[in-house]
Amino acid sequence: MFFKLTKDQQQLMIADIQYFFSQERDEEISEFAAESVLEFVKESLAPHFYNAAVSDVKHLVSQQLFSLEDELLTLERPIRK
Repeated sequence: MFFKLTKDQQQLMIADIQYFFSQERDEEISEFAAESVLEFVKESLAPHFYNAAVSDVKHLVSQQLFSLEDELLTLERPIRK
């Protein structure tokens, strides 16, 4: 993946994955197994969430630019012919 997690972030996520497996699946998994799950999520699933976020931001920026265009048009002065 194109982003790097800090060691603390990675450890926190691994602990969260282990907790999830423990609580939801009644399974204890090793740190190594949880790290494998994290790598899978980063490589296979995260790009989908990232692209959705980029699309949302693109839409938001487009709306703001349209609004800014309207604001700029209100600044125009009429010209007599």
